[in-house]
Amino acid sequence: MRIELDADKCQGHLRCMDLAPELFDCGDLGYGTLRSSGPVPEELEPAARRCAANCPERAISIHPANT
Repeated sequence: MRIELDADKCQGHLRCMDLAPELFDCGDLGYGTLRSSGPVPEELEPAARRCAANCPERAISIHPANT
């Protein structure tokens, strides 16, 4: 799986960073950023799903690794 963060939707709540600091970081302007654009390690997939489910703006989406 891979995750995508829509920067235009992000409002800087940073729940993603709280739930999965291995996957998300805080950018210079206080908005969430991805630590990597590559595939999500299998052991972090549950955390990635939690982040997508808990984002108030639905700025995080999950996709198959091959797309």
